[in-house]
Amino acid sequence: MNKVKEKLRNGGTVMVFNPNFSSAALVEHAGALGFDVAFIDCEHGSASFERAEELARAARAAGITSLLRPWTSERAIITRFLDCGVGGIQFPGVETAAAAREAVETVRTARGKRFEDTLVVAMIESTVAIENLHEIIAVDGLDAVVIGLSDLARDLGHAGENQHPIVRRAVDQIISIANKTTNPHAVVGFNLHLWEEGRELKAQGVRWFTIHAKTMLARGARELKAMLV
Repeated sequence: MNKVKEKLRNGGTVMVFNPNFSSAALVEHAGALGFDVAFIDCEHGSASFERAEELARAARAAGITSLLRPWTSERAIITRFLDCGVGGIQFPGVETAAAAREAVETVRTARGKRFEDTLVVAMIESTVAIENLHEIIAVDGLDAVVIGLSDLARDLGHAGENQHPIVRRAVDQIISIANKTTNPHAVVGFNLHLWEEGRELKAQGVRWFTIHAKTMLARGARELKAMLV
């Protein structure tokens, strides 16, 4: 079984590294830092199919799983990325159980017997998705639902205000619903830009955290300058 899936089934917490840059060397280094998953962003990033293949190969060399977010859920595109060797797909903008089932079946069809080793993740980014979350997260074959905080804030009428009370209440609602799922294998995930939130989110039941290289660099630079300048 995929080590990430096994970790989830054993109650562990998964750490996802978003390199922010299309660097195979950086992805490989993430494995040495103890991350479980390398995130390849083809929705907002610049990686081509060839580059995605290189990044997936670097993740395998590091002993971690690659997870790719495409710009579309079109079956042919998903199949092509999976053929490039990525270890899973994070589908953006999933709003219904039907969409979640289609995502799972797309991956299942493309991977065949290797489906059990492939991650399938849905992003929850709207009020419609929250309304349907009970049914979405119950879909068999789904490994995680990740909160897309920026898009969720925009949908709630508070673009750029990720800490707005209405946005935070929506996050709490998503976590609460996810914790009550009938799918024993699916967990809720969060893009952790403010690391101090991690402990509280974990106490609430979040077991999937995405950490960004840009956040790590910015925080490291601030702390270094505070010590030396």
